[in-house]
Amino acid sequence: MSDPPPLYNRILLKLSGEALMGDQQFGVDPAVATRIAQDIAEIQGMGVETAIVIGGGNIFRGLAASTRGMDRATADYMGMLATVINALALQDALEQQNVLTRVVTAIEMRAVAEPFIRRRAIRHLEKKRVVIFAAGTGNPYFTTDTAAALRAMEIKAEVILKGTRVNGVYTADPMLDPHATKYPTISYLQVLERQLKVMDATAISLCMDNKLPIVVFDLREPGNIRRVVMGEPIGTTVS
Repeated sequence: MSDPPPLYNRILLKLSGEALMGDQQFGVDPAVATRIAQDIAEIQGMGVETAIVIGGGNIFRGLAASTRGMDRATADYMGMLATVINALALQDALEQQNVLTRVVTAIEMRAVAEPFIRRRAIRHLEKKRVVIFAAGTGNPYFTTDTAAALRAMEIKAEVILKGTRVNGVYTADPMLDPHATKYPTISYLQVLERQLKVMDATAISLCMDNKLPIVVFDLREPGNIRRVVMGEPIGTTVS
């Protein structure tokens, strides 16, 4: 008997910069990058077209710097450059798993990445290359969550998979509140009304307007990306 087909054929995976840190305080842990790359290679081998948006919080946080007096636009541009460093690290880890990749950046830097051109990015996906979107939207004042929602619409992804340190969306922070309970499913409006830290309000609103579901799951558990793609009930679905 052959395996059932994946539930999704084209996904956008949203990773935070912190996902690459592992137990370090800063930077990229090559072992963690390799494990994430193995999970991505697994779904790529199943024929799932995969795009990735990665944050830069493990290197530089624009918003945090701006609260300490740095000009917000300058700080945000620095944060965008940090995402390019992470994209290159993930590209290296993926290519060591024999996965073809392209880093596509919203801020032009031709020596290391392609500029973002929507049709070309879609063509890469059709040719079974993993596309890593770096530098957010290319604009200050927008987070990489918003970039993930925007790029997902542009490439016509069927779902956003948001890999985090917890296994779904809870009533409160489960790290701080032992009584926090997990939502198996939740609506976009409930996320906004309850101010749950799934993605920022701009990203949630964009997904709501375009009826794009978000699945929040624990990235640290090996094989979870495949489980989500196959439709197993792990994590929380926002729809």
